[in-house]
Amino acid sequence: MKKGMMTLVMFLTLPMFAELSGNFTFSSNYIWRGMTQTMDDPGYSGGFDYSHESGFYAGTWGSNVAFGGAGLELDTYAGFTGVFEGVIDYDIGYIDYAYPGTSGDFEEFYISASYEGMGFSYYEPLEGDANYMEAFYSDDYVSISYGDYNGYGTNFLVAYAFPLFGYDASVGYSDFSAEEGSEMEDEDSVFFTLGASF
Repeated sequence: MKKGMMTLVMFLTLPMFAELSGNFTFSSNYIWRGMTQTMDDPGYSGGFDYSHESGFYAGTWGSNVAFGGAGLELDTYAGFTGVFEGVIDYDIGYIDYAYPGTSGDFEEFYISASYEGMGFSYYEPLEGDANYMEAFYSDDYVSISYGDYNGYGTNFLVAYAFPLFGYDASVGYSDFSAEEGSEMEDEDSVFFTLGASF
């Protein structure tokens, strides 16, 4: 409840001339860093974002999940994005992952840079050493990424995005290879998403 109230206060105190937007997505399987978060069942997610012309942004996003006794994931994030020397896009921020009713909450700082669709992201947890690194490429249609989640495993993802009946759709394939000794299991999945922004 406290985090929810903090998020509400944050949005109410931001300048009203900035842009507010929302989104909603249905996915046949909510996959995060190569691992299903819904036991291979469908995921329903949505969120709200605030963005300012200075590059500052903040938002909140939620989805159903099914692991470790959690049924809901609620993320809150804020950061700053811009273009360095007119050619390199960058993004620096903070994200809090909350799972109400469990003790699985955690926080990360992140930094990302890209040039003409090719880029690299790094996530550093506030506690522990489970950092995450990802190399990626994306354009208006194709997304490809390879990530390494320290202590868990590596993942590969390829997806193709396209419009469908006025909505944003995509189909893709995700593969996760568990790190030896992690007690995780290898996973792979073909998935479909359908979403909208407003």
